[in-house]
Amino acid sequence: MAPKEYRHNHYVPEWYQKRFLPKDGGEAKFYYLDLKPEIVTAPNGTHYKRKDILRWGADSCFNIENLYTTKFGNFESTEIEERFFGKIDTEGHKAVEYFCNFQHPDVDPESFHSLLLYMSTQKLRTPKGLKYLSLKTASRDKNELLLMLQKLQNVFCALWTECVWQLADCKDTNTKLILSDHPVTVYNKGCFPQSALARKFGDPEIWLNGTHTYFPLSEERVLILTNLSWVRCPYGNSMKVRPNPKLFRGAMFNFTSIQTHRDLTELEVLQINYITKMRAERYIAARQKEWLYPEKKAAPSLWPNLGDSYLLMPDPRSVTYSTTTVVGYENGRADTMDEYGRRPWQKGYSGKGSDKKDWNSFLAFQGEYARRFGPKRRGRSFEFNRISNEEDSVDYHAYHLSLEGRFTKR
Repeated sequence: MAPKEYRHNHYVPEWYQKRFLPKDGGEAKFYYLDLKPEIVTAPNGTHYKRKDILRWGADSCFNIENLYTTKFGNFESTEIEERFFGKIDTEGHKAVEYFCNFQHPDVDPESFHSLLLYMSTQKLRTPKGLKYLSLKTASRDKNELLLMLQKLQNVFCALWTECVWQLADCKDTNTKLILSDHPVTVYNKGCFPQSALARKFGDPEIWLNGTHTYFPLSEERVLILTNLSWVRCPYGNSMKVRPNPKLFRGAMFNFTSIQTHRDLTELEVLQINYITKMRAERYIAARQKEWLYPEKKAAPSLWPNLGDSYLLMPDPRSVTYSTTTVVGYENGRADTMDEYGRRPWQKGYSGKGSDKKDWNSFLAFQGEYARRFGPKRRGRSFEFNRISNEEDSVDYHAYHLSLEGRFTKR
């Protein structure tokens, strides 16, 4: 008989949940909101709806008995929980802690790879993620589905590697980030959660141009990943496929390009929590009850407005425009690829020359961003062996005026 401890399967690990609970000795319990409370029948035949708000600790939240237990005849196995998730969670825990405290000029490739693998697996292991995986793989039963989960554990890693990374903080806001049953969350302004498109296909894919992926590392810091193609031109169709969407391939990452020093406002935290709630499958949790209802203060009139306000967008003024990366090895061999992971012999390789339209749209966006938010940057990367300037050193507003009219949103 498999050990009972490995049958109580948390699809959002307890160690991760505890990052959203008080560390000062306060009550270590969530306000746990059921967005779809069940209708149950009492012994006397009376029907009633279960409570939607529960007061539970991390051991009771976001779990399903035997979610990862496999069965072969009369034999049951909990090895997926014990061995597969055990290692990923152990390394992922360290990586989440590292990026939660990340500051330039830190470089830790091991934490980078561990975080990517953890996030990719976390996106698949939830009830919502398993539904998605089942549709994509046409798995015939639970055993086959869990086997596919292990095979495809790094499915999102290459594309996330090529995103622009941003670490945003809310240390000074009254409201903090909430936790959901699908914590690796996506937002695309072209795919409202209640739309026919979303109901049919679920979350927008990460390889669509305008899809942002975000992952709260704690209640005060969130990692936001944005496709480079969208940062260069956020004026097109957000539902169009990004360049080179191939999943299982090599990709290069530059630690110096990570944007830090983004301080979220109270309204921005509420808006992110609103997206989190809208994208949850059934449960969200927070240590303050009022945080569970961001729509009371921040519900937009239209879903696209969140994208049009550049809520999740990194500061384009801190993004370097480059088309080629060359890596040399001790044995004299070198690898070359462009910003979208294409090699020199592949179709679309951009290292042979820049795309003038792409370049102009990037400059236009830098100018628009400066005009909208002012000269103080909302994200700073590590440039020329130092953190980039807090304020603009060039007149991006002039860029915008010179290019105004060439690009329109649609």
